[in-house]
Amino acid sequence: MRHRQSGRKLKRTASHRRSLLASLSTQLLRHKRITTTVSKAKETRGLVERMITRAKNVASRGDAPAAAIHARRQVGRLVKDRAVIKELFSTIAERVANRAGGYTRIVKLGQRPGDGAEMAVLELVDFNTGQDKTEAAVTKEKTVSKKPSAEKKARAEPEKKRKKKDSSQESTEKESR
Repeated sequence: MRHRQSGRKLKRTASHRRSLLASLSTQLLRHKRITTTVSKAKETRGLVERMITRAKNVASRGDAPAAAIHARRQVGRLVKDRAVIKELFSTIAERVANRAGGYTRIVKLGQRPGDGAEMAVLELVDFNTGQDKTEAAVTKEKTVSKKPSAEKKARAEPEKKRKKKDSSQESTEKESR
């Protein structure tokens, strides 16, 4: 029985598990969204939530530089990339300053085709990782374009010819009846 046993072993040794969760946490903070298995996502969520809370508390204080250094060092135990730590304490902490918790979201995707493992997307809630404004503008321009392209014209011509042939065949069939 697993009474009072917290955490998942993920079929790894302690050092491998720590390395895996550190890597997943770093990638989530860097890219704002990762795809992984559900159990790995649930384990990573706890680590990332604690890191974001620590960064948010330091950002809200602002007057204790020693506390800021200590918090950065604590986060640096898992996240080895200085650029990610800087981003966490600046942009991510500012964006979640008014949120009481729940900085991440897990969206289940279904089973992986190879081995049937349950897959999920782990993402930061306050970061819209959908389309950027520039991408949305480009796609909108493409759909609104009024001039048909040369490819569309080339496709349309044979269709017109087919329609004419079909209508002429129908008229000959009617006459023969």
